[in-house]
Amino acid sequence: MRVLVACEFSGIVRDAFIARGHDAVSCDLLPSERPGPHYQGDVLKLLAEAGDAIDLMIAHPPCTHLAVSGARHFWRKSEQQAESLGFVTALLNAPIPHIALENPVSIISSRIRPADQIVQPWQFGYPETKATCLWLKNLPMLRPTHLVEPDYARKPDGSLWRDAKGHKMSATHYQTFKLPADIRGYERSRTYQGIADAMAEQWGRPQAVQLTMAEQWGSL
Repeated sequence: MRVLVACEFSGIVRDAFIARGHDAVSCDLLPSERPGPHYQGDVLKLLAEAGDAIDLMIAHPPCTHLAVSGARHFWRKSEQQAESLGFVTALLNAPIPHIALENPVSIISSRIRPADQIVQPWQFGYPETKATCLWLKNLPMLRPTHLVEPDYARKPDGSLWRDAKGHKMSATHYQTFKLPADIRGYERSRTYQGIADAMAEQWGRPQAVQLTMAEQWGSL
């Protein structure tokens, strides 16, 4: 399959597809962190030039102005939100047969359409909590591959670290909490390898779009 991984600078999802024999390229305004096929630039320009050359797109649009975790700042973000939602709409409406768009819990669900699925890293072998919404076009829901017990950041006395709202903090969230906002966003945006592998394994098969719900979940 010819796969475009939009808004990815880490190369994690791109390389998961390449490892399984697919023709995959990533695209982002930033350079790729690891060697591999990468288009540095505007993904909408790339889509306009690509025509029907893409079979599958997995998109990770920036969540800065969309995630509900920043809801307290929404009152001053109307213009940025409109631009971000327009970008998401353009990605979802791209003339590509199969599309998966991922984002944290965000206003995409209320302003465009509800997410088709929410996955967690602990469903794919990583004991982290990070609710990730998926909006899917002609793709089956992602099937969990390795359920593990979620873990949380703990203080030296064994008690749990909690954020300002009292929510338990994952290890990654705690470790990146004191980083500058721009760097913190990049660190938290990387896709977990287990999820990337599941995407490549399950969505990289021609028959994946033909699975019934019973076939998809029957063996769990």
